[in-house]
Amino acid sequence: MKRQNQSSVFEFILLGFSNFPELQQQLFGIFLIIYLVTLIGNDIIIVVISLEQSLHVPMYLFLLNLSVVDVSISAVIMPEMLVVLATEKTSISFVSCFAQMYFVLFFGGTECFLLGAMAYDRFAAVCYPLSYPIIMHKRIFMKLVICSWGLGFTLGTVQTSWVSSFPFCGPNEINHLFCETPPVLELACADTFMFEIYAFTGTVLIIMVPFLLILLSYTQILFAILKMKSTTGRQKAFSTCASHLTSVTLFYGTASMTYLQPKSGYSPETKKLMSLAYTLLTPLLNPLIYSLRNSEMKRALVKLWRRKVDLHTL
Repeated sequence: MKRQNQSSVFEFILLGFSNFPELQQQLFGIFLIIYLVTLIGNDIIIVVISLEQSLHVPMYLFLLNLSVVDVSISAVIMPEMLVVLATEKTSISFVSCFAQMYFVLFFGGTECFLLGAMAYDRFAAVCYPLSYPIIMHKRIFMKLVICSWGLGFTLGTVQTSWVSSFPFCGPNEINHLFCETPPVLELACADTFMFEIYAFTGTVLIIMVPFLLILLSYTQILFAILKMKSTTGRQKAFSTCASHLTSVTLFYGTASMTYLQPKSGYSPETKKLMSLAYTLLTPLLNPLIYSLRNSEMKRALVKLWRRKVDLHTL
């Protein structure tokens, strides 16, 4: 997409939490720990599912893809965020800023669609257990995964190309922790009304429609669980779905508040916290939610650990 005007801004300044200089060191330490725990937790899930053949089923392969997305979005955001916190104010080039925006949209959009696909998988497994192998056939699973990544790629490409086509002629200070669409768009010195209409419509389709379909799926799942005669079966099904629903609510709730809010809806500091919720907390909590609540994952982890210990003792 061609630029409407030549921008006079060649770099941006990320302000971060510079209004609270006394908190910079504490926040840096907290976010560094969160980043390391996020990487370790999601990497463990990726390794365990990749190596354990018994987990090569749609439910866990979806989880593997989700962990790849979570590691990726954390790697895109957290290093730059830590630099912002360490220096209180940092510059980022025009190209680097929009590259970061692209990957945030790419991985964030992919996660939206993956969570929807995971809800469909759980719906099929709980409501139609006998037909599940047919409903979630390998080819159908592959199509859902490829579509999730493909739609995320399309979202990132279209939205980033459009935003970067606007002229930026100053000021160049982004009152945020990273280059996210809403705060960057506020600096454009052009009429962004048509883009805002597109962005609002796209966000409704990408966030709210999948979220409503997920809620509908879980309503059906709840009724199916209540009809189960086996108490053990009910507990297992509810535990599996409750973990997914926790992740879904956190991710979609905070993402929708970030992208569907009016321009003057929240203070800049509140917007930063909401962005952190879905870019920081969700990748951190997903391994805890899916691993600690899942007996098969724990058994696979113990099995791989014992195998490693046995190899070292030979």
